[in-house]
Amino acid sequence: MSASRLEDFDRVKSQIGCCGIWCGSCVLGNGALGELTTKYEKKLAAYGLKEWTPDGFDHAGFSRSLDEIRRSGTCQGCRKGGGRENCEIRVCMSERALSDCTDCTDRSKCGPRELLEKMRSGARAAGLFVKDDTDDRDEILAKWIAEIPRTWPSSILFMEDRQ
Repeated sequence: MSASRLEDFDRVKSQIGCCGIWCGSCVLGNGALGELTTKYEKKLAAYGLKEWTPDGFDHAGFSRSLDEIRRSGTCQGCRKGGGRENCEIRVCMSERALSDCTDCTDRSKCGPRELLEKMRSGARAAGLFVKDDTDDRDEILAKWIAEIPRTWPSSILFMEDRQ
């Protein structure tokens, strides 16, 4: 595993977004997408993909897309300036001076409720970890950090390359 990917994970492993999604479990934040793409490019080169793909397969376009994914970098997380610019959830948390949405005691006035529910349910469906109302931040982070090396898709970060 590359040192830069470990740095990516270290940067976000203690960050829970305003929406309650743990940045350490997100492939865009923890470096797993870049790591996986790099490994995929190497594997495809070793197999000689260009020589055996079916007619009509756009190998050059596919390779450019993989390269663009790898070079796109990682999300810094909304707490560090990443994520969607002008995110309604981040604005709401800032206005209410809350740590994250699970700290809100008045959800009846939740402006970004639909977006929040969509993000949280989508994140769970994708295998990301999402903080619940009853979770203690420090306890849940410790649990998630211990669990992540065994969890796909982020486990790619902790896999060793066979030489």
